[in-house]
Amino acid sequence: MTSKEIRKQFLNFFESKQHLIVPSAPIVLKDDPTLMFNNSGMAQFKDFFLGYKKPTSVRIADTQKCLRVSGKHNDLDDVGKDTYHHTMFEMLGNWSFGDYFKKEAIDWAWELLTEVYKIPKENLYVTVFEGDEKDGTAQDEEALELWKKHIAEERILFGNKKDNFWEMGETGPCGPCSEIHVDIRSAEEKALVPGRDLVNQDHPQVIEVWNLVFMQYLRKADGSLEILPSKSIDTGMGFERLAMVLQGKTSNYDTDVFRPLIDDLERISGKKYGVDFTSDVAFRVVVDHLRAVSFVIADGQLPSNSGAGYVIRRILRRAISYGYRFLDLNEAFIYKLIPTLKAQMGEFFPELEKQSQLITDVIKEEETNFLRTIDQGLVRLDNFIQNNSNLKEIPGDVVFELYDTYGFPADLSRIIAEEKELTIDEKGFESEMEKQKQRSKSATSFSASDWTILLDDAVEEFIGYDYLESDVKVTRYRQVENKTGTFYQLVFQATPFYAESGGQVGDTGFIENQFEKVEIINTKKENNLIVHFTKELPKYLELPFHAVVDKERRNHIMRNHTATHLLHEALRDVLGTHVEQKGSYVGPDYLRFDFSHFNKMSEDELKQVIKQVNTRIAERIPLEEKRSVPFKKALEEGAMALFGEKYGDVVRMIKFGNSIELCGGTHVQNTADVIMFKLQSESSSAAGIRRIEATTGLAAIEELKDTFNQYNQILAELKNPADPIDAVQKLVDENKELKSQLEKFVLQQAQMEKETWKKSFENINGVNFLAVRTSLDANTIKQIAFPLRKEIENLFLVVGSDHNGKPSITVSISDELVESKGLNAGQIVRELGKEIQGGGGGQAFFATAGGKDVSGLDRALEKAKSLT
Repeated sequence: MTSKEIRKQFLNFFESKQHLIVPSAPIVLKDDPTLMFNNSGMAQFKDFFLGYKKPTSVRIADTQKCLRVSGKHNDLDDVGKDTYHHTMFEMLGNWSFGDYFKKEAIDWAWELLTEVYKIPKENLYVTVFEGDEKDGTAQDEEALELWKKHIAEERILFGNKKDNFWEMGETGPCGPCSEIHVDIRSAEEKALVPGRDLVNQDHPQVIEVWNLVFMQYLRKADGSLEILPSKSIDTGMGFERLAMVLQGKTSNYDTDVFRPLIDDLERISGKKYGVDFTSDVAFRVVVDHLRAVSFVIADGQLPSNSGAGYVIRRILRRAISYGYRFLDLNEAFIYKLIPTLKAQMGEFFPELEKQSQLITDVIKEEETNFLRTIDQGLVRLDNFIQNNSNLKEIPGDVVFELYDTYGFPADLSRIIAEEKELTIDEKGFESEMEKQKQRSKSATSFSASDWTILLDDAVEEFIGYDYLESDVKVTRYRQVENKTGTFYQLVFQATPFYAESGGQVGDTGFIENQFEKVEIINTKKENNLIVHFTKELPKYLELPFHAVVDKERRNHIMRNHTATHLLHEALRDVLGTHVEQKGSYVGPDYLRFDFSHFNKMSEDELKQVIKQVNTRIAERIPLEEKRSVPFKKALEEGAMALFGEKYGDVVRMIKFGNSIELCGGTHVQNTADVIMFKLQSESSSAAGIRRIEATTGLAAIEELKDTFNQYNQILAELKNPADPIDAVQKLVDENKELKSQLEKFVLQQAQMEKETWKKSFENINGVNFLAVRTSLDANTIKQIAFPLRKEIENLFLVVGSDHNGKPSITVSISDELVESKGLNAGQIVRELGKEIQGGGGGQAFFATAGGKDVSGLDRALEKAKSLT
C-alpha cells in the first residue's frame, strides 16, 4: 500500500463516519502567542475546544502538517539519530466537538487499524491513564472497559501523566488519552521479550502509532484543571510511522515517504544509504529537514535571524552541516531534491507545486551563503589556532562566537580541534549557550494569569468597519507580563478596535466613563479573542465604557492598507501574474510590501508601477465590500487567496476596480482618500522576494515638500544654474580629478615615508626593528609595510598612526622571525592595543589594532621594543 493510498483510506474511512474532511492548516501560526508553529493536529481547532468559536461540523477529519522544533514538543535533536523522529510530519486525525466521545473514538480506531489496514491484532497494545493524585484525576475506568471489548486485558497497560495525559502547552485544553502501540518485531524477538515490556521504552520496532485524546479539561495558569464546556475527541496518528507498519519496514525512512528522496541524495552525493551509521544519520537529517523547511517556506515563513525565521534557518543549516561533514557535499545540494518532494506530496499539498520556484530559490541561496560561512569559519578557526600555538584547548567563548555569530557548527569545531590534537572547552561552550538561552527566554518571555470572567460572553463582535466609537462592556480581563513590563488585557462584548492581523497594526485609543479614562495602547488577536492592552486596570470594570478609536491614526493606516492592494495589482500588471504577496506591514507611518519576484525592478518598471497606483487613486474608485461571501464563491469571482493564510468558510472580499482580495483589514471608502502614493525604496528581502516601502497621504506630501526644499537648497549652492544636471555632472567630474590627484600625492608621500623608514631600522639581537609614529591611513601603511618585508631581512615593524585623530597600530614581521623566534603579529598587536584602549588581530606576519586613546600610541611603541 503506497503512502498516498494510506492517506486516502484514512480520510475515506472517516468520511464514511459522517466526518467533514478539511485541508491542513498552515504550519506557521499567527494569532497564538503560546505557539510558534503548528505542533499538533488540534492546534487549528483550539478555539472550538475553548468555546470561542463554533465549528462548521461537529465531526472533522484531516491530515495536518506539524512541526516540532521548539517549546515543550521539540524533536529536533532526535532527528536522524533514530528511525522514527521527525521535525515536520503529518498527523492524521479525527475530531469530535461535543458530539461523540470515548466509545466511538475507540471503536473506530480499532476498526480502521484491524479491519481496513489489516494490522494483526496480536501486534497491538493500548495504554490507559492511571490517574494523577496531584491533579486530583482518577484512573480512566471508562476507557479501560471500552478497550476490553476489543483486546485482551493483558495487552492493556496503564500509563502515568507523562505518557497518558495530553497537554498542548503550559495552559490550554487537555485530557487523558489512550495510546495504541504496534510491535513489528520478528517472531524470534517477540519470543525473547514480551512486547508489553517495551511499550514507551523508545524501542524502534515497538512504537506508538495513534493517540486518542479525550479532551475534557482546561489547564489554567495556576496549574489547576477546569472542566471544558463540552467533552471532545482529538486523535493523532503519525502518518510516517503508519506507513512503516503497513509497508512492512523497520524504519520510517525506508518507506516511500522518504526513500525517493534518499535515492536522489545517493545520486547527488555518490554515497550509499545503509552502509555506515554516521552517513546514514546525515541522509536522514537532510531528507527530513528538507521537508520541514519546504513546507514552512510554502506557508509564507522565510529564513531570518529572529523568531520563526531563525528556527527555520537553524533547521536548514543543520541539514547543510550534516551534508558538508558526512556526505562530502561542499556545494549547494538540498534544493536539487525539491522536484522529488513535489512529486511525492504536491498532489495533496498543492502549495508545494505553487511555491516550488520560491522554495528552490530560497533554499539554494541559504545553502550558498551558509557554505560560504562555513569556509569563513574554517579560516577564522585556523587563524585562531595559528595565533595561539601554545594553547591545548580552544576556549568555549571562541567556539560559541563562531556558532552564534557566524553559524559555524560546534561539532565542526570539535572535529577540527581533534584533527589538530586539541580539545575544546566544553563547559565554557555550554555556559555560553546557557547564557544565550536565558537571553532569548528573557527577550520572548510572556506570562499571563487566568482570565477573570465578568460576563459569560465568549463570542466578541468586531464593529470597527462601521464605527470608531461605541459603548462597550468588559467581559473578561487578565494581567500579562513580557520583557517590557506588566500590562492588562481587556475583552469587550463588541469592539471598534481592529486587532493586529494580516500585516495591519492594531488600533489604539481609549475607553472612558464618568469616573475614569483608560488608554488602549494596542489591540491584538489571541485565538479568536480581540484583546485590548492597557497599562492600568480600570477601577470600575463592572460599569459600561465608551470606547473611542484614534481616528486620525486609523485613517493613516487605512490609506496605507488600500495602497498595498493597489500596489499588488500594479505589480502583477507590470511584472506578471507570478507576483504574490509574501508579507506586509501596514502602519500609520508607512507601508511595506513583500512580493515574489526574482530580479531587481528596473527604473522603468518602478515608474510604471508608481504611475498605475497613482492613476488608480486619481480615478476615485469606490470600495466594494462583501463581508459574508462563501470562500469558494469569492475565488470564483476572482479574489486572490494567499498561501499560508487560514480562511474560514465565509470570507470578506475587498474590491477596488480590478483589485479583488480576501482581506479582513480596514480600508478607505474611495481610492481618492489615499491622496497619493510615494515610493521610498525597492530592495531584496530574501531569495526570490522583493520589498517595496512607501508612504501615502499627508506623509507622502510632506516627503515631497522636503525633497523640493532640498532641491532648492542644492540649486542655491550651485548658484541657480540654468541646467542643474549639467552643473552636478561638472562637480562629479571635478571631484574625480581631484581624487585622482590626491591618490598620486598620497602614493608619493608613502614612497618618501618608506625610504625614510628604511634608513631608520635598528638591529637588536639580529632583529631589524623599527617603531615609528605617523599620520598615514591604514591602507597606505599596508602599502609600505608589505614591500619592506621583502626588502629587509628579519624585519619587525611597528607603526602607530593618529590618522584623523583615531589611534591604530600595525605590526609586520618577516616570515623568518615568525618561524625562528616564534614571533606572532596577532598576539603582539593585541598586547599593544591595550595601551590605546583597543584591540585587534590578524595573521602571524601581519596584524592591526584600533583603539580610543591617542595618547597611548607612544607607550605602545616603547613597549614594542621590549618584545623583540
